[in-house]
Amino acid sequence: MIRLLTNWKFTYTIAFAMVVAMVSIRIADPLPLQIMRNKTFDLFQQIKPRVEPEEGYPIGVRIIDLDDESLEEISQWPWPRTIVAELVRKLVDEYGVAAVAFDVVFAEPDRTSPRQLADTLAEVTPEIREAILALPDNDEYFASIIENRPVILGQATIPRGDPPQADDLPRIRGFGALAKGADLAPIDQYLLNFANIERNLSILEDAAPGIGLFSFQPDEDNVVRRVPMVVAVDGELYPALSVESLRVVLERYAGGQELSMLVKYDATGAETINVGPQFSLSTDQSGHAWVYYAPYTRDRYVSAKDVLNGTAPTAALQNHIVILGTSAAGLQDIRATPLANALPGVEVHAQILENILSGIFLKRYPESILVELGAIVGMAMLVMILLPFGGALWSLLAVTAINGGLVYGSWYLFSVEYQLLGFLYPVICSFILYMFLTFMNYMREEQQKKQVRGAFAQYLSPAMVEQLAKNPDSLQLGGEMRNMTLLFSDIRGFTTISEQFRGNPVGLVDLINRFLTPMTGIILERKGTIDKYMGDCIMAFWNAPIEDDDQIDHAIDAAITMIDEVERLNVEVEAEAIEAGRTFYPIKVGVGINTGEVFVGNMGSDQRFDYSVIGDDVNLAARLEGQSKSYGVMIVIGETTRDGADNYATLELDLIKVKGKNDAVRIFTVIGRSDVLESDLFKELADKHQQMLDSYRGQEWSKASALVAECRVLRPDLDGFYDLYVERIAEFQADPPGDDWDGVFTATTK
Repeated sequence: MIRLLTNWKFTYTIAFAMVVAMVSIRIADPLPLQIMRNKTFDLFQQIKPRVEPEEGYPIGVRIIDLDDESLEEISQWPWPRTIVAELVRKLVDEYGVAAVAFDVVFAEPDRTSPRQLADTLAEVTPEIREAILALPDNDEYFASIIENRPVILGQATIPRGDPPQADDLPRIRGFGALAKGADLAPIDQYLLNFANIERNLSILEDAAPGIGLFSFQPDEDNVVRRVPMVVAVDGELYPALSVESLRVVLERYAGGQELSMLVKYDATGAETINVGPQFSLSTDQSGHAWVYYAPYTRDRYVSAKDVLNGTAPTAALQNHIVILGTSAAGLQDIRATPLANALPGVEVHAQILENILSGIFLKRYPESILVELGAIVGMAMLVMILLPFGGALWSLLAVTAINGGLVYGSWYLFSVEYQLLGFLYPVICSFILYMFLTFMNYMREEQQKKQVRGAFAQYLSPAMVEQLAKNPDSLQLGGEMRNMTLLFSDIRGFTTISEQFRGNPVGLVDLINRFLTPMTGIILERKGTIDKYMGDCIMAFWNAPIEDDDQIDHAIDAAITMIDEVERLNVEVEAEAIEAGRTFYPIKVGVGINTGEVFVGNMGSDQRFDYSVIGDDVNLAARLEGQSKSYGVMIVIGETTRDGADNYATLELDLIKVKGKNDAVRIFTVIGRSDVLESDLFKELADKHQQMLDSYRGQEWSKASALVAECRVLRPDLDGFYDLYVERIAEFQADPPGDDWDGVFTATTK
């Protein structure tokens, strides 16, 4: 075997096989390789980000920001269309912007319109109602404002769903000249295809000069590097918001002359998007444009409230394409880019527009893969020729120098030509091959020395030990099925609490730690195992790895104690908030507990694994925690847990189908330990409570309502739960569920 390994013919056969494998991997281009290459391109942008266009550029880009200050001063989003219309009017007529694009969809009628309000008002006279209906409609007013003004409405793509109705499509602007037909079939094969579009109200889209899609998909690592310039929906081409905005502006400056957009493509896919004769934007084969990002700056943003108040600087907006979007964290339009982990999504549209207007955008040609494959093969041949004759040191110097030239060439193409050429994989391949051949050469030289047997034996032993250390046979994945009790606990309204610590992440982390530390101690003291922490959520289980005959008692006792501890913590936090002048938001927790057969053991990969649990009953426990808020209680337990909770006061909540399960489950809450269970008050409550549920499921609505009122008196702290049933009873009285109703409630949220 040793003679075979140290034979040069065998070594080079393996080396050639390695080169074939390396080339095949690059052609297959698996996801890890794509991520590695993209991270290299990210590094280039971080080293040399795009420089902002100089002042005085004919057309600039600004973001009209629905920031937190605007939402606080005006109102929460969505705003009445009259306010949005006034914003558009001021931008176009008073500030002289080149165009107004919307990174939002107006898919539903304005709920503040007189017609919408009239339908919601009760006990108004017919005369008042007629007077309200006679007032101008907000959507009609908004449509009148955007008509004949350079406004581009946004649309969103729908990846899955029912196909569009025959009269739904098209309502296209930029690609209106390209009708559905055989000529589009080749390009459709390469573009992103979507099932449908979430569009604006017809009255708005009919009035708007432009309509564009603002949807984009981040890469697998959730970083936005590319934006589709054109997509296909039901065989039609639809433009992106950025290029549609450019078209509207060009038409305006051309005196209203209609301009069309064309996709230039060949047999391999898309090449460029042409907007009139002036602009040609390079794309990849699927119609995406790579975004060359400039660093984030607030100078790109103008607060919407400043525009409405007339205090925004005119110079910052005049002759600019403005995009209405949001940086408010509560509206959840936050994206990761190569330059920042969290940026408003509207920033992506602004940056790609700046790329187009400045003519500085990144390109990655289809031929790039041929260059990379050539580099892999060329470097492999160089290593295999140099190593036998030049030795390990000189070969290493040569390989390093040539790889350095390849790295520099990639950087030069990026920094000067704005071209993306991956270099890291060919470099890694060359060094892997170099190390393999060097190692094989070392083995050959070792065999030629005297006392081969002793030298080889001393070499093999440490090598085997190292191999076992890296891949020990003892690290085997596995586990067993076991009856266990699972607990999930989460802080309710954590987003509201965390907003108090904006700009003070250390304070937020300290609060989380002050919550998790006693919760962990409570669980561990009751023989529980902490599975994991998920932000402000705790997952724990009982009866593994050590058996626990009282697993249900321990889990429920832990839940009750955790809630008591939260009350103690709230007293401290309230005092601190008062002292710091902050609004006090009490910490409230929900707990879900379920018992059942689950799989427990080492789970993960061969390199790393955790002792954890999986199974349907684990998922149910998580769903029960989520339902605690819906039912206005702190603790929700499953039926199996309830059957083993003989020492605790429990009440049935409902018969429910939780999200993700087809079968209904009976759920309960815990309101106390044995002292509560044995009290006369609880016994009376339990009896009336069960009568109420029986009457409810028997559709005896009046009786159920009366029993709800009696239960409230006995247990006022369950008002939230009884309010839920009052609401349901009222709905069923107005619209009975029918004789075949089984009393099951289907949850729509987790």
